[in-house]
Amino acid sequence: MGEMKRRCYILLMILAVVSFMASGQDMPVDTLTTADSVAHVGKMQQFKQRVQQRIDKKMNEPWDTIRDSGYWWRALKHGKVDLDGGTIDYPAFIDFCWKVYKWGDKAFNSYDSAYVVSTGKNWKFMYKSNMWNDNYSGEPMADVHFDMRSKMAINMGFQLCFMAVSVGYSVGVTNLINHEKVSNKVDFSFTCARFAAEAYYMENRGTTTAWFTESVTGGKNNKWKFKEFGGLYRKAYGVSAYYFFNNRRYAQAAAYCFSKYQKRSAGSIIAGICMQHRDMNIKMDELPQSVQDQIPPGEDVPHFLFNDYCLMVGYGYNWVLGSKWLINLTVAPYVGYRHLLATQHEDRASAWSLNLRARMAAVYNHKRFYLGMQNYGDFYRYKSEMHHFIGSLLDFSLLVGIRF
Repeated sequence: MGEMKRRCYILLMILAVVSFMASGQDMPVDTLTTADSVAHVGKMQQFKQRVQQRIDKKMNEPWDTIRDSGYWWRALKHGKVDLDGGTIDYPAFIDFCWKVYKWGDKAFNSYDSAYVVSTGKNWKFMYKSNMWNDNYSGEPMADVHFDMRSKMAINMGFQLCFMAVSVGYSVGVTNLINHEKVSNKVDFSFTCARFAAEAYYMENRGTTTAWFTESVTGGKNNKWKFKEFGGLYRKAYGVSAYYFFNNRRYAQAAAYCFSKYQKRSAGSIIAGICMQHRDMNIKMDELPQSVQDQIPPGEDVPHFLFNDYCLMVGYGYNWVLGSKWLINLTVAPYVGYRHLLATQHEDRASAWSLNLRARMAAVYNHKRFYLGMQNYGDFYRYKSEMHHFIGSLLDFSLLVGIRF
């Protein structure tokens, strides 16, 4: 009863304050709007109270408290479970999983509280809008320079997360517009205090805007531009894992997972490994005839198919601006060995793999809500005796979510 009186008193105080504010308005319609708002708040409060009362009633119902093998389940249904208390005998598997989780959380997910703190919420629900495209620039054949830029692919969807587990659903807007599957991109990431792991798959059969420049005798160049060049097929996938050396003070999860708050600016050296597979093929019958004429007899149109095995070293930094804004910048070159899976006619490619990965994020936190913008770029270089080009995958995402 004391709790009920206190809530009624607070509600009366709210009504009194609102009535005082409304009396100072010149337009009667504002008073009506305020009254409607108060009535709506009152109904919501009553609904919450009824729900809470039902929960309390269920929790306080009499139940069998005999300490047998089924006690833990009955205690769970009545909200009496305390995994850290040590007073309940849980099944061996549940007890093992809980101990493993506690060990992992302490060993791999602990921070200096002066720099990083938890959000205090295990659940997140967010909307994500993602746009990406791939680009290529270089010399796929002798005396021919090209630049290709694919159309922007757009995905939109929702995601529900509980701690490190998440499920989501997205729609490929580009595929819906084209009435066929022209692009596909799937990615996965796991981030804790000490390390992060990522994987992705990208396939794009959509048209590109292509510029071809042919060097001819006399110092002149022939140029072609195709807004709907459909002769380029590209596919890529890869996995990477890297370690944060300053993991007590730097939280990449604060910028990209929204599961931590970075309180003070900090950065960290990043080091890890990366493996990627790339496949890019140009359809010869879609090339301009004059470009086809530049291909030596007996040589097929270039097919760039290779694997990269690399070591990654970089640096990430979180700038904390005020109490709500966070900006992250991460740059990580990765260098290693390139294994060719398809070779061109009388052409030998370099075994060195030179690549660069960069990302930037801006996050705005307001109580339980957050707004995030993330940019990602992956660049790689292909060099051989006859061919040379630089490829890139550019990605931009906008996220809006709530923690609870």
